[in-house]
Amino acid sequence: MASETAPRRPLTGEALAQLPDLGPCELIDGRIVPMSPTRDQHGGLEAELAAALLAYAKKAGRGKVRSGEVGIYIRRNPDTVRAADILFISNERWSRRSTSAYLDVAPELVVEILSPDDRWSDVTSKLADYFSIGVVVIWVVDPRLRRVFAYRSLTEAHAFADEEVLVDEELLPGFALPLAELFRE
Repeated sequence: MASETAPRRPLTGEALAQLPDLGPCELIDGRIVPMSPTRDQHGGLEAELAAALLAYAKKAGRGKVRSGEVGIYIRRNPDTVRAADILFISNERWSRRSTSAYLDVAPELVVEILSPDDRWSDVTSKLADYFSIGVVVIWVVDPRLRRVFAYRSLTEAHAFADEEVLVDEELLPGFALPLAELFRE
């Protein structure tokens, strides 16, 4: 006689937040999806870019910056919580968040830094999720190509090469980061 097991109920974001540290992961449709720890180059790029955005946010007084795989609710029932490398959220949107463990209001900017083993189909799925909740711009940092791709939709992107200056006057007026500085080893 075959043993039958009851199907697992999808995990909620709130339940995920109560679990002991699982290491890097995301919650996709109620299932925990492990992620590899970031590599050294990824961590360096994340620190440099987060520091530049944080300095801008403090000087401009326009919002908050978070880094380190910050959880953002994408969907509920079943829950999807994506982990952003870096995000910028305006003071206006920040004031609308609840007290949940993960951000339940879309930031204006999400930064994703590509790792060598990232599959483009997974990256595209993540971009689609972010746009579905109202993220305005997503910067995809490609260390191998030494470029930052600024997406305003899945089909509209501007590539900034390493000799250019990363700017977005519409979203972050006055922010400017020479990419040669970002990609300097």
